[in-house]
Amino acid sequence: MDRTLFEADALEVAPKLLGGVLRVNSVEGVVGIRLTEVEAYHGVGTPGPYDAGSHSRNRRTERNAAMFGEPGCAYVYLSYGIHYALNLVCSPPGIASAVLLRAGEVIEGVALARARRTSGISDHQLARGPGNLGQALGVTRAEHNGRDLGEDPFEWEPPASAPTHFARGPRVGVALEAGGPQFPWRFWIPGEPSVSSFRRGRNAPAWKFQPERDVLPWSFLQP
Repeated sequence: MDRTLFEADALEVAPKLLGGVLRVNSVEGVVGIRLTEVEAYHGVGTPGPYDAGSHSRNRRTERNAAMFGEPGCAYVYLSYGIHYALNLVCSPPGIASAVLLRAGEVIEGVALARARRTSGISDHQLARGPGNLGQALGVTRAEHNGRDLGEDPFEWEPPASAPTHFARGPRVGVALEAGGPQFPWRFWIPGEPSVSSFRRGRNAPAWKFQPERDVLPWSFLQP
């Protein structure tokens, strides 16, 4: 795996992951997901504004230690004591940033993903939301935290072709200013049914999606 992309900070990396495919192997089989929605989080050592929504905003801890590790590795945490959320680590070692995988389209191992998820849901709901995505992939902190994306059980495949456009806006469910329009650090592919609905965090500033402002051509990301 070429980890050059992940050596940049998460805010730069995040939109470039859209359309990429992540596969996770297990004894049950393989599930592959095409990413449709991601969020960037910065921490200690990253440039830009202080990111109060990040686990690594102040210091290294046992929980967030993987965010300070090698770029191109996994950071897995337990969300609300229920679901495992999967992040891809960015930035050089010792600098903390990561991209949360919020949603995707299951393109391989649909039956296995469905067996891991709630019955009676549609295909586009299988990996809609970070907890559901982690569950569909069979990710756990004990087994996957700190593991290299270039080694089994992971397989990372960069986007074969970039989307024509991407959208950006505030992160979902993040409290206060870090969840408002000052941090348009969530990125998604417009029109994808697997993308999760926006939910404003506690006391976060109001935001309204405006396509003419918030949908950008892919060329916007080019140097």
